[in-house]
Amino acid sequence: MVGIGIDIGSTAAKAAVAETDGAIAWTCVMPTGYSSVDAAERLRGELAAAGYDVAADDVRVIATGYGRVAVPYAHKVVTEITCHARGAHHLDPAVRTVIDIGGQDSKVIRLSESGAVETFAMNDKCAAGTGRFLEIMADRLGITQQQMADLARSGEPTKISSMCTVFAESEVISLIGRGEPRENIARGVIDSVVSRVVT
Repeated sequence: MVGIGIDIGSTAAKAAVAETDGAIAWTCVMPTGYSSVDAAERLRGELAAAGYDVAADDVRVIATGYGRVAVPYAHKVVTEITCHARGAHHLDPAVRTVIDIGGQDSKVIRLSESGAVETFAMNDKCAAGTGRFLEIMADRLGITQQQMADLARSGEPTKISSMCTVFAESEVISLIGRGEPRENIARGVIDSVVSRVVT
């Protein structure tokens, strides 16, 4: 039996193929774009091109994410909170907390010893503390999100106090104008996300 996971997130659509022994055989990531239905169909096309037929008898497809209900070929849909819990427990049964910085929201999930979801909290009221916030700030700094994370490791703490993405971007523009080193601004951006998640 081949397992295929489809995650239609708010900003990225992902697919992963797991072989019978659990080994990951293939993955794909692409922008979700305007339509979750279209993203699901594009992923189906990528799977077919890689030799995986979602309609085959020996294939089981599970969909998750913001657009999980838009995957017509899924055998089952599961919330991303449940998927995070199961995945984290599979990778390391000692894990009790999962933090998901998604494109449009952030989630903190508390797991039991068995890996079941005990409780969770979501920040879904604004973009601050989400992947979109990180994307906007990296764009403002003229770098990729990975470069921003790498730069932040060598930066000095720099306060970005606004809880609003728009105002935080203004703060970053001011810091750039004052000549603050890019690595310090990157550290400030990352620290501001961490503080929101902790809250």
